[in-house]
Order: sequence, then structure tokens, then C-alpha cells
Amino acid sequence: MKNEVTENGPPGPQGGLAPQPGLDQLDALVTRVRVAGIRVGVELSLPPGPLPAGVDLAAYRVVQEALTNTIRHATGAAASVSIRYEGDRLEIEVTDTGGTRRGPSHTGGRGLIGLRERLAVYGGTLDAGRTPTGGYRILARVPWRSS
Repeated sequence: MKNEVTENGPPGPQGGLAPQPGLDQLDALVTRVRVAGIRVGVELSLPPGPLPAGVDLAAYRVVQEALTNTIRHATGAAASVSIRYEGDRLEIEVTDTGGTRRGPSHTGGRGLIGLRERLAVYGGTLDAGRTPTGGYRILARVPWRSS
């Protein structure tokens, strides 16, 4: 089994592409990560009503990228996903406890760069880095509605 989390949903009507994922598919994503051997805890406090489609997709992609990185770079780690809102801002935080590294660290991936660019379109930010305890933390903040 490949150690990454991918979207392999069925084609849409008339053979077209399936809709982009959103937080409504978070449970399925977390299930796939757990099957890959990562313990994942999830806390959700979403705003009332639906999120704008782009913000919903961006939030999903933040979680997907962070958990994929945990699978790739922190074997045996546990992860935590927290999505909450305060006022007009949605905050997505994914942390892991660190784990056993598999071989040399590879840098130069474009996942976090792509997330920063995606979030910037909506006025959001992304911070990522090691934690003092040896894990990794990704924190994204994005406006979920206009003021």
C-alpha cells in the first residue's frame, strides 16, 4: 500500500469528474489515515451554515497535506486535527507527536507552498514547523465569511 492519502472517488455523472472534497469528507480521510497506521484525534467546531466552497476545499486540503506528511515522515506518530472558528476566521490545526524517521529527510516538496498559495487566495495564512517536543504542527487561518 502506498503511504499517502489520495482521492480516488468515483467519476461524476456522465463520466465527468467528481466534485472536489470538503470537510464533509473529513471522516473518510481520517479513516484512510488510520488504516495507514496513524492514530488520529479530531475536534470540530464549525461555524453555522455551509462554508464557501473554496474555503471548504482549502480547509480539507490543509488536513490532507498535514496527515499525508505525518504518514510519510513520522512513522508511529499520533496526530491531532482541530478545526474551529472564532468570529469570521476558521482555524485549522494539525499536529503530530513525531515518530521514527524512515531514511534521510527529503526536502523540496511543494505541498506546503501550494497550501500557502491556496490560503492566500482567501486572505488566509499558514504556519508550519517543528514543535519543542519533536513533533510537527501546521496552523492555517482563513476568513470563512466576509466581514
